[in-house]
Parts: sequence; C-alpha cells; structure tokens
Amino acid sequence: MANNFKNVKVDLSSTSITTLYTAPAAHNSVFKSIIVSNDSGSDDTITLTITDSASAVFSVYKVKAVSANTTVELLSQPLVVMENEILKVTAGASDRLHIIGSFLEIT
Repeated sequence: MANNFKNVKVDLSSTSITTLYTAPAAHNSVFKSIIVSNDSGSDDTITLTITDSASAVFSVYKVKAVSANTTVELLSQPLVVMENEILKVTAGASDRLHIIGSFLEIT
C-alpha cells in the first residue's frame, strides 16, 4: 500500500460546477485541508459537494460565505473520499475564488 501526499488547485473563473478532485479506481484519499481564497473586493459564496460512485450528490457546504479578501479553511476534520467519488465546487460569482485541497492518497 502506497501513501502519497498531493494537492489540487482550481481557479473558479465561472459559476459552473467544477471538479476539484476525482478519486482514481483502487484509491482512497484523506483530505486534510480545503482552503478557499477570495482575492476580490466583494463577498462571495462557495458550495462543496461529494458525488459517490452511484452518482448520488451530497452537500458538504451549501452556499458557504467567503468574505472579500479573505481565506477560509473549509475542513475542521479530515474528509475521506473513496474510489471513484468526486469533489465538486461551485462559486457564487466568477473570477473571485481560488481553491487548494491537500490530501493523502492511499493505494
């Protein structure tokens, strides 16, 4: 079993649902941190969901406020993402939010 620390980064340039991470087959991941940075002078919101292997969507954060020119840590506890599950993010407005997720991928 191999363990690799990794990160993913997304610049939310639109208000479309955007994939942050998809766990590969035969891999589980433990997210230790999901940071949202708002680099604009206006408040915004972020929605974070996890889609399981049966395509069911579960809300982790629904319209979480992110104040202007701030950074928010979304996780207070680790978040396990099982094989073939997908983390998706959606911004309330375009060109304001940047997301960085740090995780341990286990094979």
